[in-house]
Amino acid sequence: MALNPVVHAVTERIAERSRQPRELYLKRTQAAYGKKVERSQLGCTNLAHAFAAMPAREKGLLKEISKPNLAIVSSYNDMLSAHQPLAAFPAIIKQAALELGATAQFAGGVPAMCDGVTQGQTGMELSLFSRDVIAMATAIALSHQMFDAAVYLGVCDKIVPGLLIGALSFGHIPAIFIPGGPMTTGISNDEKSKTRQLFAQGKIGRAELLESECQSYHGPGTCTFYGTANSNQMLMEVMGLHLPGSAFITPNTPLRDALTRAAAQQAIQITAQTSSFTPVAEVISEKTIVNGIVGLLATGGSTNHTLHLVAIAQAAGIAINWDDFSELSAIVPLLARVYPNGQADVNHFHAAGGIGLVIAELLDAGLLHENVKTVSGPGLRRYTHEPYLDRETLKWRPVVAQSQDRNVIRPVNEPFSPDGGLKLLNGNLGRAVIKVSAVKPEHRVIEAPALVFHDQNELLAAYKKGDLTRDFVAVVRFQGPRANGMPELHKLTPTLSVLQEQGYKVALVTDGRMSGASGKVPAAIHVTPEALAGGPLARIQNGDMLRVDADTGELNVLGPADWITRPLAQPDLSAHQTGFGRELFASARGHAGAAEQGASLFQHPDWTMAEMFK
Repeated sequence: MALNPVVHAVTERIAERSRQPRELYLKRTQAAYGKKVERSQLGCTNLAHAFAAMPAREKGLLKEISKPNLAIVSSYNDMLSAHQPLAAFPAIIKQAALELGATAQFAGGVPAMCDGVTQGQTGMELSLFSRDVIAMATAIALSHQMFDAAVYLGVCDKIVPGLLIGALSFGHIPAIFIPGGPMTTGISNDEKSKTRQLFAQGKIGRAELLESECQSYHGPGTCTFYGTANSNQMLMEVMGLHLPGSAFITPNTPLRDALTRAAAQQAIQITAQTSSFTPVAEVISEKTIVNGIVGLLATGGSTNHTLHLVAIAQAAGIAINWDDFSELSAIVPLLARVYPNGQADVNHFHAAGGIGLVIAELLDAGLLHENVKTVSGPGLRRYTHEPYLDRETLKWRPVVAQSQDRNVIRPVNEPFSPDGGLKLLNGNLGRAVIKVSAVKPEHRVIEAPALVFHDQNELLAAYKKGDLTRDFVAVVRFQGPRANGMPELHKLTPTLSVLQEQGYKVALVTDGRMSGASGKVPAAIHVTPEALAGGPLARIQNGDMLRVDADTGELNVLGPADWITRPLAQPDLSAHQTGFGRELFASARGHAGAAEQGASLFQHPDWTMAEMFK
């Protein structure tokens, strides 16, 4: 199938926009290529330090200066369900390396925050910045010049993007991402959502709510809804950084362990010492980034990736912006309905055909670049296969030819929606993104007076007082990266949903985040420029008439006429500057880029931000 002309045009535009920084990045990376193992550059004293504590067999192999050595970089901790299974992975990886006459060392750990735990809490103000901390921790782990390839153990929201950004700073080293897998299915998402709404209405108490949540989040593995964590796993597949079909295999199963073992051995087999050398700098290309955007749109994935994919691309010398997302969204059909965009969870999605079937549909429709490098070899078509165990032998077979549940996955010619449901909003309030996959058509255009809040708790307090029984656009501002770290505002979702169901016209406009759980209420998020940076959002007052139009892509103040001449609001943000570690992130808040620039702390010397919008 010929490549879709819009996919081709967007890819060409990205390549042209990125020409200079990409060339400089690849030039730096290629200068580090070599056929000898990395540790051959170290002196004897350096080497002795690097393997002093290794077992005798591994120490002997490391002394030889001939066989590759594999880095393990992990986000393991045993508090978070998604990361707890990773405890067993290093032993499997080390044994797999030894079977090939190579070695593996645990190079370093990276922090792993859970937005599910910090949701609505102070810790959420550190969450987005943790991505760049993880990237720096990854770079430190790889800094010892001991490693010829790396495997990355991470799953959730900021962890995978942070690991990949760090990996790209060592672009000459091959990289394979090894997922932990989702927990088994708990109570239905519909039942969980209803319980949350009942609690928001005061009809049930905390004990009933907690019991419901415990029946949903009940064991090892990733949360099963399709938020940022599981969007990460989809991206690692469609971008060719996983072994095929490995994203949604549940933890602590023979197939999961077999895939971990195979990933470690594949990483060794694509080092510079082999004929299949595949550095991560060449896996992540302009085509790969476009494939990631297409996969995100086709599955209704998390809006957080309108930040993360931008930052990942920058780390590889590639400049993308929200125009690219929006243009692709217009021609990429929605092929999956996974909660919060439907009732199924990721286990149901996987059983219906999963990522492999979605990739096959998109390839056959000319919506993905097939001729890309992957960690499994050349060409994305191999990602239309699924793993299985033939007794104890890991094998792959073609995925099912058609969806096993058309309520969860549909073909390109009969999609849930003809577009990807992610749109750019633009107007006199700035630029923003809106996800409409779960928003009914009758709720996609809202014209109503503004109600301004500087904290999501202010809105919740107004609801409890009965002040929100009206049509309104909630403006929750000073929630951007520079103001308070750009926290997610999920606490608003149940309340706004209740008001919408009561017949009121409601929408949200914010320079904060909502991620993959933005739900059925229209939400213009990531508004750029943010209020603290002088964005128009800082001039809005209660009663101003706003229009949020997801159909035409409009985000405007309609009146009064003199709104633009008002002075900028000057909020007191002192409460967000200290306590719970926030004082350690003052420089991060001061240097964070805008949302459309990835909200990154890193300065990229090879191009100016103006070039991102060519």
